[in-house]
Amino acid sequence: MLKKILNNKEVISWSLYDFANQPFTTLIVTFIFSAFFTESLAENNQVGTSLWSLGISITAIFVAITSPFLGAIADSGGYRKVFLMVSTYLCVLATIILYFFEPNQTYNFFSLELDVAIVALIVFIFANIGFEFGTVFCNSYLSELSNKKNMGKISGYAWGLGFVGGLISLAVSFIFLDLNKITHIRAINLFVAFWFLIFSIPTFLFLKDTKPNRAVHSYFKQSFNSIITSLKNVKEHKKIVRFLIARVFYNDALITIFAFGGIYAAGSLKFSFNEILILGVVLNISACFGSFLFGNIEDKIGVKKMLILTLWTLLISSVLAFLAPFLTNFDNLVTPKTLFWIAGVFIGLMQGPNQAGSRSLMARLTPEDKKNEFFGFYAFSGKATAFIGPLFFGLLTSAFGTQQAGLIIIIIFFIIGILIFKPLLNE
Repeated sequence: MLKKILNNKEVISWSLYDFANQPFTTLIVTFIFSAFFTESLAENNQVGTSLWSLGISITAIFVAITSPFLGAIADSGGYRKVFLMVSTYLCVLATIILYFFEPNQTYNFFSLELDVAIVALIVFIFANIGFEFGTVFCNSYLSELSNKKNMGKISGYAWGLGFVGGLISLAVSFIFLDLNKITHIRAINLFVAFWFLIFSIPTFLFLKDTKPNRAVHSYFKQSFNSIITSLKNVKEHKKIVRFLIARVFYNDALITIFAFGGIYAAGSLKFSFNEILILGVVLNISACFGSFLFGNIEDKIGVKKMLILTLWTLLISSVLAFLAPFLTNFDNLVTPKTLFWIAGVFIGLMQGPNQAGSRSLMARLTPEDKKNEFFGFYAFSGKATAFIGPLFFGLLTSAFGTQQAGLIIIIIFFIIGILIFKPLLNE
């Protein structure tokens, strides 16, 4: 099966898009630029954290509101590649512009003086929206490139290429850039932009579009009707409702960790940019190992027990990350940084199994004749609430003047998720 996938030029071209866009998530959103924004561009890391949370939240809300429209465009065929290219180039162009922002700059727009952090945040929002839109349009090709027998393998192959792309980009940055220098930190943006630009070319050249068989506006109506129908039908399945509500909370906690992991390491633990880069490498490796290991564990103990294990581990790791800055050195054997490293490794180990297990459990709970319908709602529900965790992280950081207050929302969300999910173990 893998040999057939590797011999399919269109599948390879489609999969390379994950390889192309992953460094944006890894280096811009999670680890390097986010920390540079809060530590260097913003007035201080509390203000920077609040602004960053606002940017992530605006993106999430905008994408959630527009997702039915995007789905309609994707379903209509014929237009996807154009929108995929436009989304990609928007992300690339905005990421290039991020290179030009330096600390202590101000900008005048129509007699209005704006701090560099505000302008950089606006540009980042455009880049992030372009990235999210591109992902939506790219994902919509999967059903045409695969069938029920090989969809998982093709999707997994693309995910694997994305992981490789993120890991290689981290390694290249670590080897060739000195992140003790601001110019090199800023150069990360150029590196990510040109990586995305170059490796997305095969996708645009070889991926084929189907011709639209009816007007786009009819697909808009179909998309909205599908969401309403799914919402009505899913209410009849109590286990799925309980699971989806639990997932809303623990998924938002994970989204918040991805958005603020590097920021918290820099602001609360005083990680250098080089240390943050190494953290990214370690978390990516542990995520890959965890996905492989827990795939086997799931088959032995069941997906529900495996998921609750990941949730408890993520909760304990988040508490450890929260406590780390409070703890003093014990003869230099246990330091706050050491404890955060331990927490980070376990979060990395559990993030892949948690996401894969959630998708697996949804498939097991959903009736065979409603899989497409319910999975559409599964995806929509994940997007619709993705802004809540980042928004509260920023609000709590601003209110209490410390990023540790923001981390409390992650802990609370994991606790709520566990409490709602736990009854499923007996059903």
